[in-house]
This record gives sequence, C-alpha cells and structure tokens, in this order.
Amino acid sequence: MHRDNFFSRIPPEWILRLGIAGVYFYTSTDIFRHTAGWYWAIQSLPDFFQHAIGAIGIDTYLRMQAAGEFIIALVMIGWFFPKAASRWAGLFVAFQMGLILLLVGLNLETYRDIGILGAGLALFALLSKK
Repeated sequence: MHRDNFFSRIPPEWILRLGIAGVYFYTSTDIFRHTAGWYWAIQSLPDFFQHAIGAIGIDTYLRMQAAGEFIIALVMIGWFFPKAASRWAGLFVAFQMGLILLLVGLNLETYRDIGILGAGLALFALLSKK
C-alpha cells in the first residue's frame, strides 16, 4: 500500500529551486545590507580579479553581484518563468560555484559551495530531460 506524503507530491525540481533560491536570497540581501562584511570573499581571489574589481570599486562589484544573485533567486521561485530560465539559472549557479572553488579553493567559507554546485547541476539535468 502506497501512502502519499508531503514530499512525494513535490517535484524534485522545486525542492532544488527553493533551496537555491533560499541561498541566493540570503546572500544577496546580506550583501546589500552589509556590503563591507563581504570583503573577505574578494580578498582571496587572484590578483587579476582583484585589480578588475578595484577598477569599479569593491562596493559596486559586490552590489552588482548581489543584484545578480537576487535575480537568480527570483527566477528560481518564479513559477511564471519558462522552465528553460530555471534550467539555465541552475547551470549558471553551478558555473559560479565552480569558479569560486577553482579560484578561491577550499576553505571554511567555500566548503558549502560544493553542495550548491551539485544542486545547480542536478536542476540543470532534471530540467534538460523535460
């Protein structure tokens, strides 16, 4: 006898989308509210990226980053967007996390990026099948 439970009724893509949206809403709003609190994320980047960021200003860069992450979060929860938007957003999330892992490496702040990278790839794979 099969019993329906709450989670069996939710498509896996929505669990991934809500999880990614939660991360990106949190980080984007925190960057907007406490921009200086995110300087640490720039300091461990290679010099080339630090110089490019310095050219526009660290606060400007971080706010642009936050705006992009906020848009990703909106796409993830926006049921009215085409699924292709969420699929490509998932790939972008994986790409972003992959870059962070390659450029910054593993440390106490980036270990969780592996899970976000996996969630983005899983979402891309799920939505590519449909």
